[in-house]
Amino acid sequence: MKNMQIYEPAMCCSTGLCGVGVDPELLRISTVLNTMEKNGVTVERYNLSNSPQVFVTNKVVNDFIKAKGVDGLPLTVLEGEIVITGRYPSNDEFVKLLNIPESILGEQKPANEIAEESSNESEGCCCSGGSCC
Repeated sequence: MKNMQIYEPAMCCSTGLCGVGVDPELLRISTVLNTMEKNGVTVERYNLSNSPQVFVTNKVVNDFIKAKGVDGLPLTVLEGEIVITGRYPSNDEFVKLLNIPESILGEQKPANEIAEESSNESEGCCCSGGSCC
């Protein structure tokens, strides 16, 4: 299996899915990563707030941030090489980059539909309230 990591900008919690205004793209990426993990495909995900040392110790990521700054995040790293900057991989890109069957991701709902469902379920979710995502 190929080795993939996603390096994200600083967020209030590990997924960025806290509070009332949930970013549909963060919800999509969390859903995709959870679905892949349930099917035995692991993608490591690092948030600058929660895992700053990982950003420092990974030479490729550290060099990128020194050159471009944190505005270039998120970064997707595959087998030690940066393959995507400034955005998250699409579902098709996950399939191609990781060489996994399309069926693993199945029929994914559009990000705005997932966000709407989540906002109804996650009222009261806030990092500062002690119970984070």
